[in-house]
Amino acid sequence: MFARFTIIHTKTDKIDEAARLFKESVVPAFKTQKGFNAAYFISEREAGKSICISIWDSEEDAVCNERSELYQDQLIKFMDLFTDPPYREGYEVIVQSLNMD
Repeated sequence: MFARFTIIHTKTDKIDEAARLFKESVVPAFKTQKGFNAAYFISEREAGKSICISIWDSEEDAVCNERSELYQDQLIKFMDLFTDPPYREGYEVIVQSLNMD
């Protein structure tokens, strides 16, 4: 598995709007993409920093998503909220543990 982190900076009063966009637009769009597994939106509200995490079957699936028009369309929806350009990082998921109880 592969995890992509997109780090974004917004005005502190725009984090809820960014989270809503992520939940209502990004997640449904990503669910249509090959290899998509999960998505998370986490924030440090006081700093206006959020990390959007998506989990993919493989690095290839994540890269295909990043290069797609769908990914660019989703990113554009956030442009008015950013205080700095977003950036991405990717990591191989080596250990996974879920507590689903």
